[in-house]
Amino acid sequence: MSDAFRIAIVGSGPAGLSAAGRAAELGLSHVLLEKTDHLSDTIYKYQKGKHVMATPVQLALRSPMDFDAGKREVVLGTWDEQTAKHGVNVMYHAEVKAITGQAGDFTLKLTDGREVKAETVILAIGTQGNPNLMRCPVEDGAVVQYTLDDPAEYNDEHITVVGGGDAGIENALGLAAEAAQGNTVSLCNRSAEFSTAKGPNVAALLGARDAGRMQVLTETTPAKVEKGWITFDTRDGELRIRCDRVIARMGSAPPRAFVEACCAEFEDREDPRNPGKTMRGVKAGTGVQFTSNDRLAYPILSPTFETTVPGIFVIGALAGYPLIKHCMNQGYDVVEFINGNTALKPADEPILEKKFAGLPRGREVSEWLEFLRTNIGILQGLSPLQMREFMLDSDVRVYEPGEVIFVRGAREDSLFAIAEGSVLVEVNPQDPSITVPIGTGEIFGEVGLISGRTRGATIRAAERSIIVEISRLAALRLQRQVPSAQKEITRISIERQLLQLFKAGLTKDDVAEVVAGAEVKTVRAGEAVISEGEQGSDVFVIRSGSMIVEKTVGGKPVFLSYVPAGSFVGEMALIDGGLRTATVKAAIKADVIRLPGEAFARLMAQKPALEARVRQDMEARRIVNSFVEERKHSFSGAVDLYSQTAKFLIDEGIGEATDVLLIDENLCVGCDNCEKACADSHDGLSRLDREAGKTYAHLHVPTSCRHCEHPHCMADCPPNAIHRGPDGEVFIDDTCIGCGNCQRNCPYGVIRMDKVPPKKPSLLSWLFLGLGPGPGEPSHEWSVENAKGEKPKKAIKCDMCSGIDGGPACVRACPTGAAIRVSPDEFLTVARLEA
Repeated sequence: MSDAFRIAIVGSGPAGLSAAGRAAELGLSHVLLEKTDHLSDTIYKYQKGKHVMATPVQLALRSPMDFDAGKREVVLGTWDEQTAKHGVNVMYHAEVKAITGQAGDFTLKLTDGREVKAETVILAIGTQGNPNLMRCPVEDGAVVQYTLDDPAEYNDEHITVVGGGDAGIENALGLAAEAAQGNTVSLCNRSAEFSTAKGPNVAALLGARDAGRMQVLTETTPAKVEKGWITFDTRDGELRIRCDRVIARMGSAPPRAFVEACCAEFEDREDPRNPGKTMRGVKAGTGVQFTSNDRLAYPILSPTFETTVPGIFVIGALAGYPLIKHCMNQGYDVVEFINGNTALKPADEPILEKKFAGLPRGREVSEWLEFLRTNIGILQGLSPLQMREFMLDSDVRVYEPGEVIFVRGAREDSLFAIAEGSVLVEVNPQDPSITVPIGTGEIFGEVGLISGRTRGATIRAAERSIIVEISRLAALRLQRQVPSAQKEITRISIERQLLQLFKAGLTKDDVAEVVAGAEVKTVRAGEAVISEGEQGSDVFVIRSGSMIVEKTVGGKPVFLSYVPAGSFVGEMALIDGGLRTATVKAAIKADVIRLPGEAFARLMAQKPALEARVRQDMEARRIVNSFVEERKHSFSGAVDLYSQTAKFLIDEGIGEATDVLLIDENLCVGCDNCEKACADSHDGLSRLDREAGKTYAHLHVPTSCRHCEHPHCMADCPPNAIHRGPDGEVFIDDTCIGCGNCQRNCPYGVIRMDKVPPKKPSLLSWLFLGLGPGPGEPSHEWSVENAKGEKPKKAIKCDMCSGIDGGPACVRACPTGAAIRVSPDEFLTVARLEA
């Protein structure tokens, strides 16, 4: 074909189809190139019967093609009819392999040898043809697939879906929809939250899990796929389950090689994978350029969707807009721009105008978006188009001098970014005048985002400031979709954690070299970050989770100590030189920050106060090592008993606890005063079961909350009723709806679902008049007999007697001192043997 079209559109997905429909409406010469024999291949490959969502609901649709939420088949049927009605010029079996030329004279070369001439080109090819692949070993005979056509085709199989986005969730729901199919379905997601999925999909997934139709594994990644089996790395160690088939839906990346080569110049260069050999590559500064070298980066685009090659435009998922309605609006808009209507405003303009209405100075929406994007570090990797979508889920406002943005202990988890002005962090709750400034371009609130803990400080505006508040889900989505944002948030969190941990008068400039070389690493439960006897000088900061320290004595590992999050290890080999003197491994799944030893040594040489701080901690560890070495021949039996006891406690969840109840059975007389005191302090319902739980030697771990560092129960609470208090206690507030998710998610069985019993008569009334059931939790019969109306069940768990003077009632009520509440870092140390 030699005739030149005004517009050639590559790809007939929602964006391309909408663009072609608008071109047909305007009477513009066009061709829609589709490599298959049908329209919209991505949606065509959705599973049969899939419900297609039309989000965001507040966004108006601007397209000649209709689109409403509905089944895949209905959506495709509507588009087929309207494509014919509008007279869209579609060329099927037309796969483009290269684009050459320049604006006004492009040549699109097809794989079958044909050529198409066009004045302008619109790339609407999406990203689904370039899926992210499984990164773990896959053995011969194992079945792994990256699409799912018809869930009804699979029966009586153990199927694992990898990926917690919309595609993965919808596949899992489809496979588990009919009990008669006999499938055993599991879905694994690498994080605790489903940040990239739509709310209705997440709700449906959790509903299916609660109904027992499938297993949902969070904070879980595949480690190995074998024929008939899959092994996961979970928060608590390895898990191996039956698996006949893996359906991997882990997202996709832009088809970078093809896009970069469009109208590019080529040159010979050294092949990095084969030293000494050359390869043909795109010459720098030519072709369609991307925002960065990251695999997930998107093309650089102008506000009118034009790439760095004039005349080539990119829309849809390839532009960073994955939602169908956004894609269709872009298809309409880009044709209007090409046809000269450059004054056209995007369909989301009224929504964004409303968001920016309270800001000073009369700027257009596009000017505000660019102002925010260029002024805030974590947003600089966003394209102007991505920035629009991002702000639909975020808020921006002006704070006056002295105005509080959030307070210490607040139960919030959003992230804040300063576009203009500065804020003050009140680092000392007793003296608000002691502050640390955070300036323009920086973020704050990242600790709540990463850990889910309450705010650690009060922050107020230092001057009139423009600040963006980013919801937790929007921030997590930003990190997933924009690698540069994730890197910046990680860098800032590392920098601030080092300054807070080591103090010693350090500044951001002081730690810059160490932060630049730092690396965050996720460690499986039981995996070592330091091994006894190896060479090494790196220092490790425990970001989340916890570690245990062991030393080999007499050929057996001796448990030395427990190291919680917020601590560091590895400094002994750095300062003393020589080999590592002990093994440090994860008690539970943990994140550690590896600090390069050489850079850290230079920093200590420059900052004597830092070296003194590190040596102080090192001396405490040296004492423990000396303690073991000096006594290893005289109390090996005690060491063995202690190490086995410590291992038992770690296995019982002490490794992720911040506060745990232990009972010394040598002292316990079985009076149950602890349970009675707990019930009387909490509306008649005891939060602990003294007899339940496991025992090793003389230590008993009753059924009572561990107040985990990263609580499993918090991961899926619909009303967000579970919080962490200022003293570390994890508690459930009155907004609990009784769904039971926290009970199911708790691996230690310490949450119960129950009704609050009727108020009991006073203790004196029981003593002198015989009224009521007496101390402790009332019997079920008494509660039923005295109930006034039906009350719903709610989640019940230990709250460490938060708000009650004197501390935990269970400990205060124990007449022999058998019940103790301990922090594992204080309790789990071999030096306690000396006592």
